[in-house]
Amino acid sequence: MIKYIRFVIILFLFTATALGVKAQSTATTSSPYSRYGIGDINPMLMPQNVAMGGIGVATNRINGFFSVNPLNPASNAAIGLTVIDIGLYGNFNTLEKSGQTSQSNANFRLSHIAFGIPVSKRSAITFGLMPYSEMGYNYKQVNKQINPISDPINPIDTSAVNYLYSGDGGLSRIFLGYGFGIGSHLSIGGSVSYIFGNLKETQSTEVPSLPAVLNSRIEESNSINGFNYDYGVQYSVDFSQRKHLTFGYSASANTKLNTANSYIVSSYYRNTNGDEGVATDSLINNQQPSGKIQLPMINRFGISFQNDGKFLIGADYTMSNWSKLTVAGTNKGLRDSKTFNVGGQFTPNINSLSNYFASVDYRLGFIYDQTYLNVNSTDIKRYAATFGVGLPLRANNTSFYKINIGAEVGRRGTLVNSLVKENYVNVHLSFTLNDKWFQKYRFD
Repeated sequence: MIKYIRFVIILFLFTATALGVKAQSTATTSSPYSRYGIGDINPMLMPQNVAMGGIGVATNRINGFFSVNPLNPASNAAIGLTVIDIGLYGNFNTLEKSGQTSQSNANFRLSHIAFGIPVSKRSAITFGLMPYSEMGYNYKQVNKQINPISDPINPIDTSAVNYLYSGDGGLSRIFLGYGFGIGSHLSIGGSVSYIFGNLKETQSTEVPSLPAVLNSRIEESNSINGFNYDYGVQYSVDFSQRKHLTFGYSASANTKLNTANSYIVSSYYRNTNGDEGVATDSLINNQQPSGKIQLPMINRFGISFQNDGKFLIGADYTMSNWSKLTVAGTNKGLRDSKTFNVGGQFTPNINSLSNYFASVDYRLGFIYDQTYLNVNSTDIKRYAATFGVGLPLRANNTSFYKINIGAEVGRRGTLVNSLVKENYVNVHLSFTLNDKWFQKYRFD
């Protein structure tokens, strides 16, 4: 009976989360850089990996604790107990631009829900839901050129133009993965993800000094769904029973998603009070119900060294072919990106009974990201430091619990060439359970 109750709990949690994410219509990010491409891409990482600089290509069982690692499905082969991982996410960012007042924003959401279930001694399936990308921005650019007309007393600037940009929405990912071991050193895995969601963007051009003039607006929306595939491999070299060197590789295929694309150009006016009137005309109205989004090929390489129960260190390198991204046949003008991740964790005494803090996992890492953005002839880069802890909770013979807290403190962009510098703090919190479920017991 207990196993059926547990199954119902899993099904309920997964369904509730899926419906909650699908119903979400507001953006959970506030960054002008989410305007480009299909929004800010979320890494496929759990908080324990985020805290270690985002490494994950060559990690699996971290210090004896099982976890779901969507970054490399080959890691599923190391799952020996049922895993449940549920997390929350918070983002705090401050936007700076030369000559303007800084702006601060905060956003919160459910970050993920993931499950791992062993199938055999050296194989397991994983499934769950997590965000794929987020879009949320709203800003204005002002052209302040002066070109007064004939009235010398009250000159009117006919060349001043406001450019208004806004975007909202996001994509979610439901994934199902399987990994298995071949021999005692090699693991292979694959996963399929169903990506779905909506993105809406508007770009308006207004002449504020002339209320009667017609302004223009471009509205583009995409309702997106489709499948993406990941695959990976891990190979471990055992120096002893506790010391392991692991090499990893994983990739995301350059598949195509479906999109119902709408592109509308309309004209409108504002009255003397600044209120917007109804659209007077639709200059262009293109509806493409069966468009395609070409995703890029992403290759990841990783290496880690672990002394079980003591420490883990590792590094990842990711190459993403974002210059190939197209939406409804239009190339989005991105560049190929490169990301370096370095990090690890240390546990003073994992078996300590008298000193709780000696059994805590302490994590630290660093990120350098040469992003896919080049704005105003300037490459946009991201730098970040990460840190966090894994807090073990009281366990019994079959169940183990841990609270994982991770933070990423970073900067993206620059103040040169009229660009925006974004200082941010991302906070991740998750509850992870390891337990013996779905097993039959024999009684004499």
